[in-house]
Amino acid sequence: MLLVGDWGQLQSVDAGGAFSLLAAARPDTPELTEVHRFTQEWEKTASLGLRHGRADVISTYIAKDRVREGTTDDMMDAAYVAWATDVKDGRTSILVAEAMDMVIRLNQRARADRIVANPVGDIEVNLSDGTQASEGDLVITRHNDRRLHTVRGGFVRNGDRWTVTRVHADGSMQVQRHDVDFGGSVTLPAAYVAEHVDLGYAVTAHRAQGMTVDTSHVVLTGSTTRENFYVSMTRGRDCNIAYVSLDKPDEGHAPPEPDEVNAHTVLCGVLQHLGGELSAHQMIVAEQERWSSIAQLGAEYETIGAVAQRDRWVEAIKNSGLTDAQVEQVLTSPSFGPLTAELRRAESNHHDVERLLPAVVARRSLDDAEDIGAVLIRRVQKAAQPRRGKRRPSPTLVVGLIPVADGPMGPEMAEVLTELAALMEGRAMALAEKAVEDTAPWLKRLGTPPTTAAARRRWLHEVRAVAAYRDRYEVEGRRVLGEPKNEAQKVDAARAEQAIRRARAIAEDAANAQNGRSRALESRGRTIG
Repeated sequence: MLLVGDWGQLQSVDAGGAFSLLAAARPDTPELTEVHRFTQEWEKTASLGLRHGRADVISTYIAKDRVREGTTDDMMDAAYVAWATDVKDGRTSILVAEAMDMVIRLNQRARADRIVANPVGDIEVNLSDGTQASEGDLVITRHNDRRLHTVRGGFVRNGDRWTVTRVHADGSMQVQRHDVDFGGSVTLPAAYVAEHVDLGYAVTAHRAQGMTVDTSHVVLTGSTTRENFYVSMTRGRDCNIAYVSLDKPDEGHAPPEPDEVNAHTVLCGVLQHLGGELSAHQMIVAEQERWSSIAQLGAEYETIGAVAQRDRWVEAIKNSGLTDAQVEQVLTSPSFGPLTAELRRAESNHHDVERLLPAVVARRSLDDAEDIGAVLIRRVQKAAQPRRGKRRPSPTLVVGLIPVADGPMGPEMAEVLTELAALMEGRAMALAEKAVEDTAPWLKRLGTPPTTAAARRRWLHEVRAVAAYRDRYEVEGRRVLGEPKNEAQKVDAARAEQAIRRARAIAEDAANAQNGRSRALESRGRTIG
């Protein structure tokens, strides 16, 4: 498959245990598969350099023969040929280009070659990008629609890839989910096709977000942003190659002199090209705030935790009763990362994951499951719910929201996780105290701050969970929790709601105790008088 231009997330840990950005992923879209994507060890480290904009890492990619250079037309041709060769050899592959006109050209070329090699279907339908599709084409859907379900129950999602199996005269089409052999079929209505379907041989980096393939072929120009460069060069497990256009300088920035234009200079410029248009001062302030936010720190914690615990979860999945083929499907699926997060959440609720996972696997056959990992997530969620009338110890959570990453791991990872947890706790408490100082309107639901030191500490402990939630999901205004936008946020909103109830109870108990002491003193005064 081909691909073009968004942004990813990763972070490094140095020998002293210090951390730098490992995952800029928003909590609602954690790309945990990325941390175990690469088969080449050097690429795991080098990709971090791309994310941080370190120019010296470009030499590494050049030395590893991962960079080509030439005119735009030559680079598009070279990338296309390499992609086509990989696909012919049975590899999953993507081609990343810089702009929509490139994507359309590549899609049209791929479709033309497909028709020559496999001329099936006479009916064509017009797609949203101005191209056409017919039976046998690869397409991509660009809009979630839960009303459209495959045979196995998975709904049509933004970014899903499909093979067209039949086109109808009314403009609707029957499609089969790409790389799914059975049960992934659905009929897309004509209106959906016309508005939300593109050819899927080439896609933008934004569309590539979340994809994992064997190889990635990336067409770059001087106007490519660092974010798009990074995400495009982290899609392939085995190989990611940059095809650098030398005849399309970035018009918004001072280009190098003509005799200095080469792949190295263009890519160094790309690393300096951030997507934002803020002033230098605004950028510094915004970056400092973003890197210290619970959203950022929480994403880093989640991702490092996934890295640190990966081997443990792999072993647990292998010992869960799945067949070898099913294990391989889970480990290579995009749902593997969310599954490990769910296992960590269950463990934070004091479940024995090594016993829980085999139990949910044995519950019912998984032979007809389209995505085994997604099915296991639902089963683990259901099995880990507290039984009615049975109290469990409070879950072990950082800032009252994020399950603690625990268990056997390397000392460096453990130290970084401890530091991140401490940073989040410090940030959350500072936000809570600032809200009290400013008499923030959203505090009203949490009750009046207690006056005694002990009660105030316990109350602030609950407030800090709510403050962390608001910081993590960028909630503003008077409403305490805002409107959760996805399942992950709903889980955190439920935890924050519990913190609200506990804070209000502490405030009420403290107020009642204070009133009792006041009445006692008043009564004593009357007696003495």
